[in-house]
Amino acid sequence: MKKIKLIGLPVLLLLLVSACVSVRVATDYDTKADFNNYKSYAFYKTGIDQAEISDLDKKRILRAIESEMNARGFIKSQDPDLLVSIFTREKERVDVYNNRFGLGWGWGWGWGWGAWNPYGFYGWPGYGGYNVSTRTEGSLFIDLIDARTKELVWQGRGIGSLNYSGNMEKKEARIKEFVSEILSEYPPNTVAAN
Repeated sequence: MKKIKLIGLPVLLLLLVSACVSVRVATDYDTKADFNNYKSYAFYKTGIDQAEISDLDKKRILRAIESEMNARGFIKSQDPDLLVSIFTREKERVDVYNNRFGLGWGWGWGWGWGAWNPYGFYGWPGYGGYNVSTRTEGSLFIDLIDARTKELVWQGRGIGSLNYSGNMEKKEARIKEFVSEILSEYPPNTVAAN
């Protein structure tokens, strides 16, 4: 019984850690852009309108972006330096966990379960099986576009689990976490272009 507890503990810890996985972030940027010149922003309506999510989730994302940009010292403006656009992707992810240990089956003659086994198969007692879980994994892209040249200068992408549809407070908090994690990578650690 102790072996089961010892083996079960790491599996339980792995499940708890994977359930609390934060947002995975990746960024890309134009190495020629001088990010010190960007002080103001506005939302790029054309790009935002094309995002394939509900209008309520768009509002949540835009409010979170506005809060993060303002906290970083940016000013929302009618004549901005940067245009902010978003788009999203969503996919179902299926995870299969093999929980088999100590269970095996095979054909042959001999002793099985402590006695002669005339049926032609034998096995070892133990725990076994597979756990299958599905979850929705989403990606949120935040694009920062130079308002003067209309060229993309920075893009951040956050990937993570989105299973909060039943609880609006948790959903709102998760969206804020996505936006905060993505924008924590802006501006990139780079020397201004010459």
